[in-house]
Amino acid sequence: MSGLIDTLLIVVAVVVVIARQFRASRIDTGRRWWLLPVVALREPGLIDAHHRTASVALLTVELLTGLAIGAGWAWTSRIWTEPDGAVWSKSTKASGAVWGVGIGLRVGLFALGAALGVHQDSSALLLALAATLLVRSGILVWRANSLRPATSPAPAYGEPLFRSTGKERV
Repeated sequence: MSGLIDTLLIVVAVVVVIARQFRASRIDTGRRWWLLPVVALREPGLIDAHHRTASVALLTVELLTGLAIGAGWAWTSRIWTEPDGAVWSKSTKASGAVWGVGIGLRVGLFALGAALGVHQDSSALLLALAATLLVRSGILVWRANSLRPATSPAPAYGEPLFRSTGKERV
């Protein structure tokens, strides 16, 4: 695909991801949240062959920015436990500020790369977005697991599955 189409698809994906995070969503700790970023590594054109050092430096800063945004986003998200034990999360205004700063930093990095003459493909942005989602998901799952009560031991064979509360009728 052309660079313009890639960029538009990434912008749409970012808008959808951000919009979804401002609605309450259940955190599923059993999901394989770490598999998504693997797709970003398949994209060619991460490094400009004519400006290797500058390209690697920009990619490194882009990835560090993505990791910082993911961590900031996860730590500024509100999480809570429902009575049924389900853990939910919702982004806050601070999460929106983290995204705003992150987008500003990424625009600045792109402008710096353009000023240095480094060819920048959308795959670097996709990889950084994947890193953002990976870190955010990992921290939210870790926070969700810390909210859940320790599981009680399973009943032994022959033990009832529930315990009487003493309010049974005869």
